Parts: sequence; structure tokens; C-alpha cells
Amino acid sequence: MTLNDGEEELTYADTGVDIDASEDATAALLEAFGSGLTTEYAGLLDIGDRYLALATDGVGTKLLVAEAISDFSTIGIDCIAMNVNDLVAAGVEPVAFVDYLAIDEPDDALTAEIGEGLAVGLEKSGMTLLGGETAVMPEVVTGFDLAGTCAGLAEKDDILDGEAQVGDALVGIPSDGIHSNGLTLAREAVTRNHEYTDPFPPLPDRTIGEELLRPTRIYTDLLEQMGEYDVHAAAHVTGGGWTNLLRMGERQYEITDPLPAHRVFAFIAQEGNVSAAEMHRTFNMGTGFVLALPEAEAEAFAAETDGQVIGHVADGESVEIRSLSLS
Repeated sequence: MTLNDGEEELTYADTGVDIDASEDATAALLEAFGSGLTTEYAGLLDIGDRYLALATDGVGTKLLVAEAISDFSTIGIDCIAMNVNDLVAAGVEPVAFVDYLAIDEPDDALTAEIGEGLAVGLEKSGMTLLGGETAVMPEVVTGFDLAGTCAGLAEKDDILDGEAQVGDALVGIPSDGIHSNGLTLAREAVTRNHEYTDPFPPLPDRTIGEELLRPTRIYTDLLEQMGEYDVHAAAHVTGGGWTNLLRMGERQYEITDPLPAHRVFAFIAQEGNVSAAEMHRTFNMGTGFVLALPEAEAEAFAAETDGQVIGHVADGESVEIRSLSLS
């Protein structure tokens, strides 16, 4: 990924999203009232012989792409995926979901399309929708916002330790595209010279908007294998990109054989003049989920999924990938 001479380099912070500031704000919120037992991805409540786990998330500014091309059919999948994948990263099976739709005015066609996506996401993840809320708030919301909360159950022995060990191998599981993070940067980049309805150059039978709306992959299919192997930790690669691996513990994550990045990432980098480091700190770059487990088990685990051994864990505190050092 080469920067374009004379063109201003674009960063996530330039678009109004400062990940470090966001994490500081979240820490301040938690400090204000304390918190119960948590993993890096979900909160856990001890209910005797099991844990009840909760995660909450939304779709983010991907919604603006959906609005721009009037296609809301997949964002419900994204809402489900962004929640359940956080539970999977903790080793928890998701079982139930509630959604929250805030909208400036009632729109039957919009809500029907959102419902279609939620139904697909629920089927893929094996969950039940227990209910939800649609709030009409014209003075608070312009357009709409979609979020949800996911509940899961896990035997106490199924919860991952959450700490990668030095010597572990890293197995990467492919993403399906950009998923639902970094869209503020992606939108700013691609609209410098294009409309969402323009053909996506690498795949001209699709528009740029359609490519950005590819739904987030749901990783619940990994849970069976995670229960059969000695997985120490897992990372859902979302906001913060590859620095999410540091949530598996203060180690050095050496990515020696990364999965290929989808063509959408090269397009974003080129159109926005976004550096390779910024791309890897923002986007999944082709890998949506990473697991750390003993080297002796890694190849077998990868063979039972569509994953690949992409590297290993060493002493240190950084992510080393494609000649970059991220911390």
C-alpha cells in the first residue's frame, strides 16, 4: 500500500474517531461505578454452575452507507454478528437477543428490511429473539440507529482463560470483507473521488456501496472446535484492527503468514491515501477472528475450520505484521 504523493494522508482520527480517546472514555465510565466479572469482550454473571454472559453493540456508521443506497437488508445481520462474535471470543454460546431501533419517524419498509436481516442473523447464530424496542425520537435522532444486546450461557470450564501463552500458535479465520468497523474512515476515503453507486473497480458488477455493505461474518460455528481444543484466548478483530490481538494478553504476536486482505482494503487505502499502519490499526485486513492455542494442536484446529496458522506468540507487547509493529 503506497501513499499518493501530494495527496493528504487520511487517518481514522481525522474523520472524528480517535480509538485511544474512545477507550479512555470507556475506562472512565467503568471507573465511575465499577464492574463485575468481565472478559475482554463480555460481562459475566455467576449463576451457580454456569455463567450468564452479556454483550451489547451496534452497527455504527455502516448505517449511513445503507441509507445512501437505500439497502437495509443486511444491517440486521451486522447487528447480530457484532454481538455474538464478542461472546464467541470469550468461549460463550449465544442464546438470546434483543434489539433497539431508534428512528426519527415510523417507516414500515425500513423496519421490515431490518427485520429480514435480523432473522437471517438469528438463524445463522442459533439464537432466539426475545423482543426489542422501536423508539420514535425525531428531536434526538436523524435517520435511525440500530443496536442490540446478546445473552449467552457457558459452563464455567468453557470460558477461555483469555491469556495467550508464549509459544502458542495463532490461527486466523477469514473475514467476509470490511465487516462493521472502520466505516467512518472507509466512507471518507472512498467518497473523495466516487459515489456509493459507482462500480467497485475490482468487481465492476457490484457497486462500492454494495461492497461496503457485505455483512459481518458470524463465528458461532467455531464454538464446537473451541470446546474440543485447548484454546487459550481469542480475539474478534473489530475496532482497533490488529491491535485487538493485544487483548489476549501482553505478548508479542508475530504474524508470519497472514491471510490475504480483501480487495476492498487496497481500494480504501488508495482512495484515501491511508497508510499501511493506519489500515491495520483500523480494519480486519482479511482476518476477522484469531485464536491462540498450543502449537501441537493448531494445524488440526485450522483443518477443521476454514482457518490457517498465521503466526505465533512470543515475549514482548506488540503485533508484528507485514513489516509493521503495532502497539
